[in-house]
Parts: sequence; structure tokens; C-alpha cells
Amino acid sequence: MELRGKVVLITGGAAGIGLEAAKQFLANGASVLITGRNPAKLEAAKKLYPALITINSDVSSADDARQLVSQVRQLGGIDILYNNAGVLTEPLSLAVPSEKHVEDAAYEMNVNYLGVIRLNNLFMDILTARSESAIINTTSILSYVPSILEATYSASKVALRFYTESLRKHLKIVNSPVKVFELIPPVVATEMTADRTDKKITTDVLVNALINGLKTNQLTIRVGDTKSLYVLNRLSPKLADKLVNPTKSYQLLRP
Repeated sequence: MELRGKVVLITGGAAGIGLEAAKQFLANGASVLITGRNPAKLEAAKKLYPALITINSDVSSADDARQLVSQVRQLGGIDILYNNAGVLTEPLSLAVPSEKHVEDAAYEMNVNYLGVIRLNNLFMDILTARSESAIINTTSILSYVPSILEATYSASKVALRFYTESLRKHLKIVNSPVKVFELIPPVVATEMTADRTDKKITTDVLVNALINGLKTNQLTIRVGDTKSLYVLNRLSPKLADKLVNPTKSYQLLRP
């Protein structure tokens, strides 16, 4: 896929993976729009990269999503929709009854899964009208092997992975010009994972793999430890589970 001259919309683009993606897309000759819920972070991103167009928008809000599409239409549309926005709630013991289990699950599912479907649906006509266009969905290494500390987050990413595969096949059947890419990262060093001591990769390494995958039409982009875990889970699911959920994970569960 050619990136030069493309217009890219990145949700959750004001920090972390999204901001690094904005940087690398700009470096490859694309125009970039980013969204986010924090005006201060959007402003800081704009100062770093003045070429960015920033839009205050929350992917979990249906009203914001409709307004976002309207703004993008006025700007001339996009070629690539990168669904990067995601949330991860604090680990809780599922053995202890709590309303927060449901609240956290609903929050993660709305942002990580339903928000993606909402935007894909709203932007489909714009993307279909382009000669070459794409949707990028970011799932997770935990969509292969769930974390006992992040059960509902893992579930939201499994849902997104299955949806992504089905969407890709569906669009191919109807001869749509929209390509569907899936980025499957391991643990990445961002604000979301700041308290974790796991092995992490940097955002620049992850996004570089994404850019290379887009250029070579690699529709499923497994990065870092995701590659080995994918294979290991097929050969030895118990060992894969042990790697994702070491003994220390059980000690971190709090009542």
C-alpha cells in the first residue's frame, strides 16, 4: 500500500502508540488527523508536529463519532482509518463480587470493541469511495492467550480480533477496495503499562512494524513476542498460558 499522499485518521493519537504513528505517517508523506479526549494532550501533539490536524473526540460517544465524520467530510475525507484508541482498567479479583466488574467491562468493551465498529460503520462510505483505502484495528497479544489480571480487556480484544477477520473476509467477498489490517502488539511501553514490569517494546519499534506491514500489504501484523506466542499457543497452550500468566500474576490479584 502506498502511504505517500494518503490522509490518515488516528484515534487516540495524542500520546503513546497513536502519537508515534502520527510521527511516522507524516515522515512517510501522509497527511494526519488525530483525535483524543484530552485537549491539553492534543495541543501538545500539535506543537510537536504542526502539520497535524487535531480533533477533540471520544470514540465511546456516538454523538462524538457522528460529529467526527461530519468534520472529516468537510476536510475532504480520509484514506486510512486507524482505530488505535483503547483503555485498560485496574486489575480486580473476579472471585470477589463487585459492580465494578461490570462497569469496567462495559467501559473496555465500548471503547476497545464497539467504538471501533461504530467508526468503521460511519466511515465506510468515505473509505469505499477511495481507489485505495484501509482500516487498521489494533488488537493485542492477549487476544491469543488471556491474562488473568486483565480478563475483560482480553475479552474485548478477542472480540475485536474475530470482528476484524470477519470484516476483512466480508469486504473481500463484495470486492470492496478497503483493506483491513490487524496490528497485534505485545506489551508496549506507554502510559497504560507504566506500572507493569513485563518485557516491553517501544512505540517506535511497534509502529515501524506497522508501517512496513502496510507497505507490503501484510494484513495481519504480529510484532515482537506476539509472533512466538502465536506459534507456541498452537503447539502448547499450557506453556503459552504460563508465560502470559506467571506465578506472580496470582499474587497481584487483590480482594
